[in-house]
Amino acid sequence: MITGSLQIKKGMYYAVLNYKEEEKWKNKWVSTKIKAIKGKKREAEVKLKQIIEEFENKQDITTVNNTETILFIEFMYKWLEIIKHSIEDTTYMGYHKLIYGRMTDYFKVHKITLQDLKAQDIQDFYQYLLGFNLSGNTVTRYHANIRKALQYAVKTDLILSNCADKVEKPKITHYNVSFYTNEQIQKLLDIMENTSIRIPVLLASYYGLRRSEVIGLKWSAIDFNNKTITIEHVVVNISSNGKQRLVGKDRTKTNSSHRTLPLLEQVEQELLLLKAKQEENKKIYKNCYNNRYLDYICVNEMGTLLNPDYVSHKFRKILKANNMKIIRFHDLRHSCASLLLANGVHLKQIQVWLGHSNYNTTANIYAHLDTNAMNDTGNVISNVLNTKKISVCA
Repeated sequence: MITGSLQIKKGMYYAVLNYKEEEKWKNKWVSTKIKAIKGKKREAEVKLKQIIEEFENKQDITTVNNTETILFIEFMYKWLEIIKHSIEDTTYMGYHKLIYGRMTDYFKVHKITLQDLKAQDIQDFYQYLLGFNLSGNTVTRYHANIRKALQYAVKTDLILSNCADKVEKPKITHYNVSFYTNEQIQKLLDIMENTSIRIPVLLASYYGLRRSEVIGLKWSAIDFNNKTITIEHVVVNISSNGKQRLVGKDRTKTNSSHRTLPLLEQVEQELLLLKAKQEENKKIYKNCYNNRYLDYICVNEMGTLLNPDYVSHKFRKILKANNMKIIRFHDLRHSCASLLLANGVHLKQIQVWLGHSNYNTTANIYAHLDTNAMNDTGNVISNVLNTKKISVCA
């Protein structure tokens, strides 16, 4: 049993933990890293609960390790719960899917303990994954999780070294993107004219927004006076205990994802028409109109926020019905980038437009499409070296 309380020390809130070890009561001071100022106590109380839970999980693993060996897969379960509160909900669900999926299927059968785990065991697991025709990129995600978990095990003295460091990582395959041409985008926008996902498709095509950014866009992010649109809020679909729920967050995927872009005239006109339509719907449906999402742009006629999965499924359904090339909704982001590249926009500018955290991400995905840059480079070297004409005699 671990109890805790908040104490102030050097102007900061500290969590003071009380726990029993070897029949003796001990206490431990842990900084919440929250300043002890007015209005911060509630935040510190939440942090206190998180610290207590993390400490209990750590004690739980340590206790198991001191008394008996622990199965590697059981350790992965416990590690996931320990880091749960320090990662995004979407990241947690991604980890959960990997660990409770094929990782459980494999290691539950092989019953390898954490202490006996060897590099070859991990390598064999990767071969098992590749047997399902998973890409090297997907297997690398498993590797990242395993290595991170084992690093924690080393840090907490559960094992002496991280055997994942000795494993040969799967080869990462080149990411081939699907995209629409200018003509296909124009046709797509015409097809979407009177559909429920017209605006999401428009925003993804013009700005290359991620699905979470499209659904999370609010009217307060649109500055009609200064002609800007700010990407600062996202909405994601979280699956927990078999149930799905929409979660809105005032933070984007990375710091670079938070960006302010020009409000393009075509988009502005569409948004003004939509705003007027939503005001009309409020009057028509009165008390039946959903007032919970009043500040959100992408809502249905009854005011309910569009579900991200609905947008993706509806998008594919409309493409099929109109004999369009089947792409994912996310591929509209790639289409936007490819159109920018084709019209001479530099990759660095595209990085900022799309909100990538670093240039390498943009380059790895789109550099092979940058034929203009290759042609320009070829012309430069040709002009430099072509110092004299060479005549060929027949």
